[in-house]
Amino acid sequence: MKRLLLLILIILILPLVFQSTPTEILKLKIFDALVAEQEPSGNFVVLNITEQDVAKEGGWPFPRQTLAQIQIDLINAGAIGVGWVIAFPQADRMGGDEVFAETLGYAPSVLAMFENNNGKYPKTTGTIIKGNDVGGMLTPGVVQNINILQNNANQGIATAPVDIDNLVRRIPLLLKTPDGYVSSFGTEVLKVLTETRSYIITTNQNGIQEIAVRGLPPIPTDNFGRKWISWVKTPETNLEEMNVAGKFVFIGVTAAGIQPQIATPVGLLEPHKIQAALSESILIQNSPQVPDWHLAAEILIFAIFVSLTWLVINYLGITKGVSMAVILLSTAAFSEIFSVQKGYLIDFSWTFVSQFITGSIAFYLNFRKQFKLRQQIKKQFEHYLDPRQVKQLQDNPDLLKLGGEKKYCTFLFTDLRGFTSLSEKLPPEEVTDIMNKTLTVQVNAVQKLGGMTDKFIGDAGMFIFGAPLDLEDHETKAVQAAIDIQTGITELNKTLSTPVQVGVGCQSGYAVIGNMGSDTRFDYSAIGDPVNTAARLESATKEVGVDILIGQETAKNCKFVLKSLKPIKVKGKKDELKIWTV
Repeated sequence: MKRLLLLILIILILPLVFQSTPTEILKLKIFDALVAEQEPSGNFVVLNITEQDVAKEGGWPFPRQTLAQIQIDLINAGAIGVGWVIAFPQADRMGGDEVFAETLGYAPSVLAMFENNNGKYPKTTGTIIKGNDVGGMLTPGVVQNINILQNNANQGIATAPVDIDNLVRRIPLLLKTPDGYVSSFGTEVLKVLTETRSYIITTNQNGIQEIAVRGLPPIPTDNFGRKWISWVKTPETNLEEMNVAGKFVFIGVTAAGIQPQIATPVGLLEPHKIQAALSESILIQNSPQVPDWHLAAEILIFAIFVSLTWLVINYLGITKGVSMAVILLSTAAFSEIFSVQKGYLIDFSWTFVSQFITGSIAFYLNFRKQFKLRQQIKKQFEHYLDPRQVKQLQDNPDLLKLGGEKKYCTFLFTDLRGFTSLSEKLPPEEVTDIMNKTLTVQVNAVQKLGGMTDKFIGDAGMFIFGAPLDLEDHETKAVQAAIDIQTGITELNKTLSTPVQVGVGCQSGYAVIGNMGSDTRFDYSAIGDPVNTAARLESATKEVGVDILIGQETAKNCKFVLKSLKPIKVKGKKDELKIWTV
């Protein structure tokens, strides 16, 4: 229940955490990697005014008469339209504005406007709004071209807003002013080419959904009217080559220090190249967009993958759980790729990060649980099993589930004879020393043969062969341990002032073996008929007059040649027991 509550808390808190800058940047970087470059449409070309061109003309800006000649040369070279991604806010000092204005009318032409905070707005674009007049990005004002030029050409805003990491990825197709909408440069180009004067804007309660230009399929956008750019490598040319036949030309300056380069996911680009990429993306109709339902999808995906990651690590164990978590993470990644291929940008970044965080928490909790369990196993068994056996139990803790399991084992009971009388005639310190040495002999004999020391009850001991770990031929090994105990006691008596005797009872059979107790306090032990029988056989050794008594089940599978004795009657048994000794 605690882990379930923790999972719910994680699911509720993590989305709040991911409204952060690093996560937003991660999302954008993922989109960058998935939005592949597209093949150009073949309708556009970029013309660069280079440093050599500027040097040839004696500097920048060029005289307007020079620009007019460039316009004429382009038209003569077969250009179907010209987009000057250059602003002309001031009159030409050399008086060439009229000539340049005239040449702008020779072919469809578009001039650039750039945003600033001057609070001045150009003439609005004709729009038809289907739905509520909501959405759109508000422009603070623009630097316009001089009247004589703008009267002979169309205008579009060429400013490219940046994302949180200062990269340009998406550009609004229309910008809002107090009076209406103004086109971006790239969309104004398409409006000019299709010879239309207006846009159709479709909206809903969230904002803009799509923008339609006559002659083109509707253009899906986000709620702010932004189009995600597919970075198309538009063909480039220069003033000398002018390979522009049949194409609309985007003109800009690439000479250093004149027009600023703008950071994009594909590197630094000049404004005219960005606007060309926008027009290409619109025309190709293949760049993915963020859908209206993205938030619901992201929340659902997040909850599913985070929950599954938590569950597999918690309930499959660390090794299998981590492997499955990696598979889930890969599945989420492939889902992201699939959604992009289908034209949707769904934010999987917080799912990825959440899976990692959730998996790490689950891994830590599991590791801590496993560590505590290993320490508990070591504490419980290090004195009763061989160190190699202890490690095996630590590596396989499922062998020690509370409540245990039914298992066929051999049980060996020992008891120090005459302990009461010994305690009466010897000092307590000496009695304790004798008992400890006697038990040490027994433990060493048992553990040497793979048996486990279950418990000591005063001077008596209980030992198990075949649990918690499987032990081959445990009946024979238990009998061998009984023999070794007697041999060890004989050697020990040579060092004692008062010799001792140890009785041993041995029986095999099915018993319930495992951790017996509560969830917080338990002992590894065994209960069952063979356990009781082994204890009764040990008690009977004194009456029978032997040091070792072996029950029928042990004798049946033991490889020693045993001596059969007369059956005996023991407490708790209706029938007599067949017994053997060595």
